[in-house]
Amino acid sequence: MKLSVIVSTYNQPEWLEKVLHGYQHQTFQDFEIVIADDGSDQRTAELIELFRKSANFPIKHVWHPDAGFQKCAILNKAIAQSDADYLVFTDGDCIPRQDFLATHARLAEPGKFLSGGYCKLDLALSRTITTQDIASGRAFSLAWLRDHGLKDFSQSIKIGAKPAMALMLDQFSLTKATWNGHGSSTWKQDILAVNGHNEQMKYGGEDREMGERLMNRSLSGKRIRYRAVLLHLDHTRSYVNPEDLARNLEFRKQTVASRTTWCDQGIIKGPRQDHSTSAPHHG
Repeated sequence: MKLSVIVSTYNQPEWLEKVLHGYQHQTFQDFEIVIADDGSDQRTAELIELFRKSANFPIKHVWHPDAGFQKCAILNKAIAQSDADYLVFTDGDCIPRQDFLATHARLAEPGKFLSGGYCKLDLALSRTITTQDIASGRAFSLAWLRDHGLKDFSQSIKIGAKPAMALMLDQFSLTKATWNGHGSSTWKQDILAVNGHNEQMKYGGEDREMGERLMNRSLSGKRIRYRAVLLHLDHTRSYVNPEDLARNLEFRKQTVASRTTWCDQGIIKGPRQDHSTSAPHHG
């Protein structure tokens, strides 16, 4: 089973470098990286070109000019250029633990999407982690993280849970399995059937809205938030504003209320009535 890992980024080459090193040390190796670049400057392109020389996986760099927050549009372009039947979505500020892709591949099943989790770090600890820390695996050690400033108990549980405990936490957690852009996955044909991300949406719940259309299509989420863990690096978000958040919330309310599975401003522009009520199918 091959995976396409779609990694969104925007002008964070230092963080993206750490993330790419995380993929360099995955136990599961049949994958490609598709970087969905929402208009970054030349520094990101230079990093990717340099990293390609030593990478043990293929990297595609899908870019469009900077026109403000257009993450949904670049994600749709990246989806169109992905080669695998199964897609993992994550962000360029999320370093994967060595078993991240193996967990997604092992737990994938028809009619489901997987909903992963992350251990959120503060800015100082985000800067402290080196590529050597990632390669050795010590960056994912709870003891090492605590020694370097991790204090939050809830974050400690996510990164510190042993396999049996992580399974139990996922099975009995009251947190719903939602589609989150930092670490969710499903079949490409299901993403295409809901027409990808809604390009009318800005920052704030835009990933969730696509997940709600997947659920309208009868897919159900499976929690793997304690089993598929990422280190979430801290950064500012200058593109956040209340108007976009409110508008996005209205989009989501409409999606849930109407039970629609298709957005007119997705990968394909325009209505597709034949997909609007179809049930998931896997060959």
